[in-house]
Amino acid sequence: MISRRDMLKGSLAAAAIGAAASTVFIPLSAAASAPLVGTQAPGYYRLMVGDVEVTALSDGTGLFPIADLYLNITPEQARTALANAFRDTPTHLSVNAYLLNFGDRLVLLDAGTSDLMGPSLGKLTNNIIASGYHPDQIDDVVITHIHPDHTGGLILNGQKVFANAMVHVPKLDEEYWLNAANREQAPDDAKEFFDQAISSTKPYIDSGMLSTYEANAPAIPGVINSTHRPGHTPGHSALWFESNGEKFVYWGDITHGDVVQFDQPGVAIAFDVDPDQAITSREAAFAEAVSEKYMVAGCHIAFPGIGYVVEDSKMFDWVAINYRADV
Repeated sequence: MISRRDMLKGSLAAAAIGAAASTVFIPLSAAASAPLVGTQAPGYYRLMVGDVEVTALSDGTGLFPIADLYLNITPEQARTALANAFRDTPTHLSVNAYLLNFGDRLVLLDAGTSDLMGPSLGKLTNNIIASGYHPDQIDDVVITHIHPDHTGGLILNGQKVFANAMVHVPKLDEEYWLNAANREQAPDDAKEFFDQAISSTKPYIDSGMLSTYEANAPAIPGVINSTHRPGHTPGHSALWFESNGEKFVYWGDITHGDVVQFDQPGVAIAFDVDPDQAITSREAAFAEAVSEKYMVAGCHIAFPGIGYVVEDSKMFDWVAINYRADV
């Protein structure tokens, strides 16, 4: 005879089977057939350094054959070092810039590429807007050095991108890159660097909105300081400020990437005007960052490109800041 307990167990089993069956027959194809979105999130990241709001801005990433561009290392050695850090070759390199809000002044450090280096770059203006600001609000643009990936974004279609900004460039770079005689003496494959320097700065020169800063002198007195780190270009400079005991240093192109040159500071790159001097500057920049333990930002370090330099068993290493959901 079937007891009530057996009936209850049978009913529960039937219910379970029915539930399972109903789950099996729920159509799932709608979610699976959704098209790929195919776009990246807006490229900005924000943090406070003392009382200054720092917004890291991505101009995008480019694929560069850096293993073949490094000097004082063979391409095979460079590719091995990159592969050991899970970097492909050609290698994705970030192009970063940094927007500083001092409360009464909005200052951009470097200006990205504009339309000079392909569709995966040139995103700085859109990311400024996505971050809650507008290029017209920027009071000053301070340039670490005059190269296309740092000054190309000053203009678009020959017009100023930062309509109300004073642009500050290293005096030694202005004297070098805007000099017609230097262009004539340069190798043919380097002449475009001179041409770009002229085209990107001309609208600001014509409107009286370009100024220069001396080596190791403030780029903007009382706001942005500079440390001359020559070699990559004659006037290449780190830009920095201090607030409430915290120091932030944007060092421009002390490194290209965050792998090879930390382990081997003696590795230069083909874009260096004076590779030996660039090596000396890099060694000094690393040593100071380790000694003073300040926060560093790099143009070509994986976005947001902010972290610290430490010593390790090989030589130096890069320690990226931890992501924070609050500012």
